[in-house]
Amino acid sequence: MLKRLFPHPYLTLTLIVFWFLLVNQWKVGSLVMAVFLATVIPHLTSAWWPDRPKVRRPFGLAAYSILVMWDVIVANFQVARIVLFMPKDKIRSAWVTVPLDLRSPEAITLLAGTITMTPGTLTADMSACGRALLIHSLHAPDPAAVRDDIKARYEARLKRIFE
Repeated sequence: MLKRLFPHPYLTLTLIVFWFLLVNQWKVGSLVMAVFLATVIPHLTSAWWPDRPKVRRPFGLAAYSILVMWDVIVANFQVARIVLFMPKDKIRSAWVTVPLDLRSPEAITLLAGTITMTPGTLTADMSACGRALLIHSLHAPDPAAVRDDIKARYEARLKRIFE
């Protein structure tokens, strides 16, 4: 019964949380609207989600979200330092290819989004076979270290969460 009402429960919870963040009001009307939208939107989009993403560790996903928020805050200060104080000739931008061990499309999408959300890095492309991401880094004196950091910090956690 619950699976029919909430075909994608994580999407439903995410929509409710984001609705409250958007309206910034903790009122009954906001709750009713959040629950309504969080119930209707997954049903309207279910044709494009034939399979539910398999989240093996939901608490790991929450911890991952906190890690990403922290990294975004820290990266903002790092990018500000680079842009404001580093001489232009010392900035070493680089294209970095990150080979993927992930197979889940949802996990790969989350990894690409995480990289793009973190200031100073951008996911520019994915290989045709889906086995590598092309990342641009604002300052990467050692591109291999950037690749290894992404794989260890983000990809390994996503692999534990989704696969």
